[in-house]
Amino acid sequence: MAGPGRLLIAVYGVFALSSSARALYQILTKFEQAPIAYLLSAFAALVYVLATVSLARAGAAWYRISVAALCVELAGVVLVGLFSVLDPLAFPHDTVWSGFGRGYAYVPLLLPLLGLVWLYRHRPALSPAGQSNRTPSPGAP
Repeated sequence: MAGPGRLLIAVYGVFALSSSARALYQILTKFEQAPIAYLLSAFAALVYVLATVSLARAGAAWYRISVAALCVELAGVVLVGLFSVLDPLAFPHDTVWSGFGRGYAYVPLLLPLLGLVWLYRHRPALSPAGQSNRTPSPGAP
């Protein structure tokens, strides 16, 4: 992992740390003011943590986890962003994904898109369909 991949992991790490701290603070100090928004912030933090860890790991399973995490993140940013714009009263306090990540300079909207493009370009090599990576046993045709 070098160059843009390391930068991507670093940005996800920063978002994991900042969104986790924000969600923890919000839940511990003012949960009753906006429980849905603060639970969504905590969920976003978990997604960022999972994305950070999975992007930093090698292998096909971690690749699939990364793709899933980034897709969940993108769906969350779009759905929460859309809902928070159409019904601002539903979110009296912002989440990480409110207004499509407006409070974070729209990085939450761009990050999963960039991450998915990077993952696509660095997908693990798959064996051709129907072929096994195992070597045949002696005497096999």
